[in-house]
Amino acid sequence: MAGLQARSSMSLPSSLSAAFRNISLNTSKRSFSSTPVTQKTRTLPEYIPPYPFGPKYVYKQADSGLYGGVQISFGNKISQGRNEGKTRRSWKPNVRRKKIHSEALGEDLFIKVTRKALRTIRKAGGLDQYLLDDKPGRVRELGMFGWELRWRVMQTPKIQEQFKQERKRLGLPEPPTFEEWVKQKEAELKAQAEEDQTNIKEATKPFYNKQLY
Repeated sequence: MAGLQARSSMSLPSSLSAAFRNISLNTSKRSFSSTPVTQKTRTLPEYIPPYPFGPKYVYKQADSGLYGGVQISFGNKISQGRNEGKTRRSWKPNVRRKKIHSEALGEDLFIKVTRKALRTIRKAGGLDQYLLDDKPGRVRELGMFGWELRWRVMQTPKIQEQFKQERKRLGLPEPPTFEEWVKQKEAELKAQAEEDQTNIKEATKPFYNKQLY
């Protein structure tokens, strides 16, 4: 028994030294990072038609709400004091989270919106009218978020009935579904590729000169 106690007392310093050896005293590493988090590029679900202007790669935050085409502005701050000079500065968009009602969806949506976009929505007569405007400038300022919200509004029964009455008034046929449109475009591209391949073969045929005797 005394021998076991002696062995344990002899092995105690070695175990303590091993434990202290594993403890790191390097406290120079910071537990946080000052580097800003990289924002992800917004993507649309597969069932939504692709956005014609694509996602934003510079100010990606604008694809998370209705920013109305507003981005961060840069300029100079002019000092009028004793040390006259210029200091670079930036102006961020005035973004607020607002509750906006959608008549087509029948619900209130909490959306990140700028003051510029909010004034345009009120001038257009509501959120649905703002989203359904087909002018290129309006579609460009919608962004990925507005384009997805526009698709949701267009799929509602109220807007579908409105489009149907408008087509009947103008005498236009019923448009194909998105799946039918994709198949039609794929068939046209395939036919165009086959025609181009045939033209290449015709242009690269060997030309034989007839010998004149």
